[in-house]
Amino acid sequence: MYLGLDLGTSGLRALLVDEGGTPVASAVSAYAPTHPRPGWSEQDPEDWVQAVDAALGELAAAHPGEMAAVAGIGVSGHMHGATLLDADGTVLRPCILWNDTRSAAEAAELDALERVRALSGNIVFPGFTAPKLVWVARHEPEIFARIASVLLPAAYLNFHLTGEQFADMSDSAGTSWLDVGARAWSPRLLEVSGMCAVQMPRLVEGCEVGGALRPDLAHRWGMTRTVQVVGGAGDNAASACGVGALRDGAGFVSLGTSGVVLTGRDGYAPLPESAVHTFCHAVPGQWYQMGVILSATDSLNWLSRITGTTPAALSQEVGDVLDGPGRVRFLPYLSGERTPHNDSRVRGGFLNLDVGTDNRDMTRAVMEGVAFALRDCAEALRASGARLDHLLAVGGGTRSRAWVEMIATLLGVPLGLPDKGDFGAALGAARLAMVGCGAGSVNEVMTPPPLRETVEPNVALSAAYDEAYAAWRAAYPAIRDLR
Repeated sequence: MYLGLDLGTSGLRALLVDEGGTPVASAVSAYAPTHPRPGWSEQDPEDWVQAVDAALGELAAAHPGEMAAVAGIGVSGHMHGATLLDADGTVLRPCILWNDTRSAAEAAELDALERVRALSGNIVFPGFTAPKLVWVARHEPEIFARIASVLLPAAYLNFHLTGEQFADMSDSAGTSWLDVGARAWSPRLLEVSGMCAVQMPRLVEGCEVGGALRPDLAHRWGMTRTVQVVGGAGDNAASACGVGALRDGAGFVSLGTSGVVLTGRDGYAPLPESAVHTFCHAVPGQWYQMGVILSATDSLNWLSRITGTTPAALSQEVGDVLDGPGRVRFLPYLSGERTPHNDSRVRGGFLNLDVGTDNRDMTRAVMEGVAFALRDCAEALRASGARLDHLLAVGGGTRSRAWVEMIATLLGVPLGLPDKGDFGAALGAARLAMVGCGAGSVNEVMTPPPLRETVEPNVALSAAYDEAYAAWRAAYPAIRDLR
């Protein structure tokens, strides 16, 4: 048996799979980030420790035989978070999360330095880890002076599970400290943000064993003392492992809180000026690229709060039949934007509202705005040479078939909808543990899921959506400096 742990922003999910990779049981434990100031987003790492204990305690009580047979654990985690530890391994302050924008100025400064983009393969985004440490050095110097190590959230959970500090390549690629092409910490990137190599965890591949489960935890959860913990992965790389998206042309569109268009890459081909993320994959010798928008289903959730109508009810008003773009336009920049704008200050808005605008009009505009932003991501990926041949559609937003068809039409690519079952980051993390413990090769373990349906682009509406996209895209340069 194998365990995949998905450490998310709002909760931890533990997935137990058998030797064939089939899910057997799962448990969830929730927690929440805090927002002490506008633009700040933090979390207490102790919340993660309590969550994994609660989830695995639940599985141990309900499935003792299966837990006793666990051979390996893989951890997936939300990326870019800065967890600061002193020499004793004690957490110095709450973790600064991926969606925290306080270090926008520091990110711009690092991004402008010579060779930074060339080495990291990416723009230094405000959400990345390196600018957070520059911010801490400037605003919390007494804490900065005590930092012995910096761990990403998944690496911190690895540290809790094993007592050893190690991190995988895919997660580490989002720090702006990794030479992503060489898959190694960069002395230059560390130096310019005031860090050094001894403060970094040991690097391993995602399917490589990093350490053994602590005996006290093994005893607590009814497991043996031989359980191995692999490097794991950042959440998107783990999701790609969960759906078999490892190589050129294979990828997915994720309609979750944020939105992602991701494809595997057989080689390293960065294009940082496009704001495409180019990261190491969680398996050796592979990379992946993705475009990211910060508010996907979160945009619909926001409209739900404003209107007092559930997201499901709003989607039902739009219906399942795609009937072309509306006149109302929505810019989904509620928290700024990454791809392709790298703009933490821009904010969202509606265009073309009139006295006759109703909930359906606004909901359709929100869905279209998110779909247009995902088209932006796809165009940036294609500009880097990436292929988008075989894409799956995953995430909560895929419950709206019209939304999926709209995105397929705008991207010009069929979107496969996976059949029922677990296929996300927790499964990807479990698959990494399977490979690391010898249950099969990467090719044998990380296969695509069966599909319940493939949603084709609506050719009859393609021209109308292309025209609407062009009009929508012209809005950003017009509003980006308005406050």
